[in-house]
Amino acid sequence: MQSAASPQWVRSPDDLTARARLRDAAIDCFAQRGFAASVREIAQRAGVSQGLIRHHFGGKDNLRAECDEEVFRRFREIKGEGLAMSPGQAIGMLSQLEEFGPTFVYILRSVLDGGVVGRAFVEHLIVDTELFMEQAVRAGTVRESRDPSGRARYLVTSALGSMLVQLTLSPEIDLSDVGNAIQRLTGAFALPSLELFTEGLFVDRSMLDQYLMQIPDPPAAGRDIHPPA
Repeated sequence: MQSAASPQWVRSPDDLTARARLRDAAIDCFAQRGFAASVREIAQRAGVSQGLIRHHFGGKDNLRAECDEEVFRRFREIKGEGLAMSPGQAIGMLSQLEEFGPTFVYILRSVLDGGVVGRAFVEHLIVDTELFMEQAVRAGTVRESRDPSGRARYLVTSALGSMLVQLTLSPEIDLSDVGNAIQRLTGAFALPSLELFTEGLFVDRSMLDQYLMQIPDPPAAGRDIHPPA
């Protein structure tokens, strides 16, 4: 199996500015401790004074906003690199989940945290996912959809929802153990999701055809974008 290269954002601390190092330390801290983590905890993790964090960010809210933007950027980079990879390289990324752990656990924490920020975070992920799906359709690796926006929303909410339900069913999964948590949460669904997305579920299209007959002005009416094999 081919191995995937480390993402570009996994860099030596010497390559980062002081502000970026503080931001990355905060992402790790928020992933492990949740957003209740204090500026003091973040400063201790970064090995700096609280005053230095206030100097660069002004306060915790501004720091979290910058962390959000960085996590969005990492998400786009991971997805973008995945689109350019061979299947072997893409599957090889599963062996690097611990490197991606803080990013994905941060996303889960944002959803669990709820509120305006959490909802905005999910909506942002949905918009990005629709763009990635458009790229994949153009590249010929993903089928066209009658409802691209709806598909993106379903993919994001079902992926996040399955992880959140798994956390409820498996309370022994500790998000503060970021690497192990992301392995547990993704490993359980890797095979069934790939099987479902690749081979489908129904043996024929009768359910889809019946649904399209029941709704007014069905998308892609008169155009069979997924003809029977």
